[in-house]
Amino acid sequence: MIDSLYIGATGLNAQQLNVDTIANNLANVNTAGFKRGRVDFEDVMYREVQRANGMPGSAGNAHLLGSGVGVAGVHKLFTTGELKKTDNGFDIAIRGDGFLEVVLADGNHAYTRTGRLTVNKEGFLASAEGYALRPSIAVPADAKNIDIAANGVVTASFGDARAPEELGQIELASFSNTSGLAPAGENLYRSTEGSGEPTYGKPGDDGRGTLAQGYLETSNVKLVEEMVNLMVAQRGYEVSAKVIQASDEMMSLSNNLRR
Repeated sequence: MIDSLYIGATGLNAQQLNVDTIANNLANVNTAGFKRGRVDFEDVMYREVQRANGMPGSAGNAHLLGSGVGVAGVHKLFTTGELKKTDNGFDIAIRGDGFLEVVLADGNHAYTRTGRLTVNKEGFLASAEGYALRPSIAVPADAKNIDIAANGVVTASFGDARAPEELGQIELASFSNTSGLAPAGENLYRSTEGSGEPTYGKPGDDGRGTLAQGYLETSNVKLVEEMVNLMVAQRGYEVSAKVIQASDEMMSLSNNLRR
């Protein structure tokens, strides 16, 4: 009966993390470029118990007793969200695979699917938080009619010149295992050993997605699906709580047998 208390506790801990993950998904249902998380479960260590009425040491006398449920990991699902038209020339969406690479304030690199761009105080094309894109693209103060082509070429017009001038080339980073990326907040991700090192290329090359100017990728959270998952997680939490309650009642009954 003591084992059942610990087994029920593992269920409570696992389902609590599941509810927290689903709640985070629901909170970011309107966050551009957000990728929903999913909790994967696994059964934990089994131990061998000998049957009381069997022959000691015989194979048929062994009984395996599980120790509950554990969390195998919390993974990000990088399915593509729907594209929303914004008509903002500094908004870009990635149609397909790939990430924009940005340089953080500490010099480290991070990756994002959120294409809400701006020009930072240094005059470079950057994310909404001010992190410059890599490779860097300088945008002069007198540039106008900035155009971002599907293949990532950035052009702009200057003064009375009829022909636009090229400012730079946006590249996309791709990974062998996107699920291995580590979330860093602000819709940014860091590479890990699990994700592998990034490879770079122009949008549309080697299976990478293309860019769509004037669009943003919406969250890939499906509201109805997450609500169903939340109800299932709540029921799982309730069942684990009832296991602990039943075990406590059985222990209380055995303790009161002499009364």
